[in-house]
Amino acid sequence: MERTEWYLEYENQINRPGLLGDISSLLGMLSINIITINGLENSRRCLLLLSEHDENIKRLESILETVDIIKVLKIRKPKLKDRMAVRHGKYIHTDNDDRKTVRFVRNELGILVDFMAELFKQDGHKLIGVRGMPRVGKTESIVAASVSANKRWLFVSSTMIKQTVRNKLIAGEYNTDNIFIIDGVVSKKRANEEHWRLIREVMHLPAVKVVEHPDIFVQATEYTLDDFDYIIELRSHEDEEITYDSIESQSLSQNSGFNMFDF
Repeated sequence: MERTEWYLEYENQINRPGLLGDISSLLGMLSINIITINGLENSRRCLLLLSEHDENIKRLESILETVDIIKVLKIRKPKLKDRMAVRHGKYIHTDNDDRKTVRFVRNELGILVDFMAELFKQDGHKLIGVRGMPRVGKTESIVAASVSANKRWLFVSSTMIKQTVRNKLIAGEYNTDNIFIIDGVVSKKRANEEHWRLIREVMHLPAVKVVEHPDIFVQATEYTLDDFDYIIELRSHEDEEITYDSIESQSLSQNSGFNMFDF
């Protein structure tokens, strides 16, 4: 029988020595293997488990419900954010009103890169938006995640080096294994019809597309924010406000030697 991964997260009600050992022994008696374990905030622990029989997981859950020294918070098939919690020992924060919006601050760039790399490894169409003020690390994180995922990245529009707008791609660049990066501000303010024709071609590819400033991008296209699979917000600090007036003015004032690349 194929082994199945499970995610377990619990909170210590009584933090006594040997508690983790007792839980490990219980898992062993149920023939459940521990793949990874890590600590979380507020006296919590998270584990990635491997079991051949789902019935054993149900038995584990029933037993743990009778134990008063821990409180089981989650026991389920692991989601991507669960894997990130086990790997980094830290939660990925989502918007309370929009669960597909994921929030990071600059000192969490390592987790952000790892998170995006896992998204980039998935096959097929995926549309990801990235919000953030200038110079917070958006483009660098996207490129680093592409490298981590062993994917080639292509700028359709960008301010990474100089303001760049592509009108065409060469044959090999239409590879659906590539990561296509679009800057919504640059495309809206600097692009011509040929560029928008290219964007429509790219958007129809079964590949990963990453759009910086998605709110600006949807103003100039037929797409809406509902079309995005994830919206990632990156801030310098928790209380930073992302304001688009300053983003548009700063993006268009950078690199006055603007180049239109027509391949």
